[in-house]
Amino acid sequence: MKEYGAYLIDLDGTIYRGKESIESGVQFVKRLQEKQIPYLFLTNNTTRTPKMAVDNLKRHGIETDISHIYTPVLATITYLKDQNPQLDQIPVYLIGQQGVMEGIISDPAFRLDDQNPKYVIVGMDTDLTYKKIRTACRAIRNGATFISTNADKVLPTANELLPGNGSQCKMIEVATGQSPIYIGKPAAPIIKYALELLKKDKSEVLMVGDNYHTDIMAGINNGLDTLLTLTGVTHKEDLRKERNQPTYVVNDLDDWKL
Repeated sequence: MKEYGAYLIDLDGTIYRGKESIESGVQFVKRLQEKQIPYLFLTNNTTRTPKMAVDNLKRHGIETDISHIYTPVLATITYLKDQNPQLDQIPVYLIGQQGVMEGIISDPAFRLDDQNPKYVIVGMDTDLTYKKIRTACRAIRNGATFISTNADKVLPTANELLPGNGSQCKMIEVATGQSPIYIGKPAAPIIKYALELLKKDKSEVLMVGDNYHTDIMAGINNGLDTLLTLTGVTHKEDLRKERNQPTYVVNDLDDWKL
């Protein structure tokens, strides 16, 4: 089994399920910390800020800091700065919750503009309204670039599947005829910038997660080895219909030796 110089680790379904800790995931992170192996938690959740993610991990028994949290919001900020090096301020219209709003508004490179934004950025919003959708659609029809923090169609909870950000974005896509640029897993931008933060080549890094369509495809799409843990969304029988397989599959992360 290959040794890896760093790990990208999903959260929900890998480290915890809602309020329930996944002990094998918690112990896996502690083993990484003991061996001083670099890691980043790579989450598609944009409803929380990195600080909120750190606080949540602490409730599950993991002590870490915001330097180990990487979200589609952070990747979106870097992506848009890369695309607009000549602009002092980038006008944006935002749909999203605290993670999106605080993350982007707090950066002086951005200013809110609901009349003539250069970008419409859409993250998960449980308070989504028709007015927000209408404003986003109008801006996109007028030439704004459509950015989606992630393409997750559903959000698994303890007893149901909730509509995810990908479902929200599909409404805007149908209404405008414009497909969004996706930033989060399994798209390329979040992986590219995460590797830059780790200062590692993709051959040195293992992508770890429970969801084939986000975590594992993020690795497959971007040339990373992948480790699927069967503690969350994807079950072993689900893999039978997939042409591309994870590099490794474990029942839980206790089975993975560092």
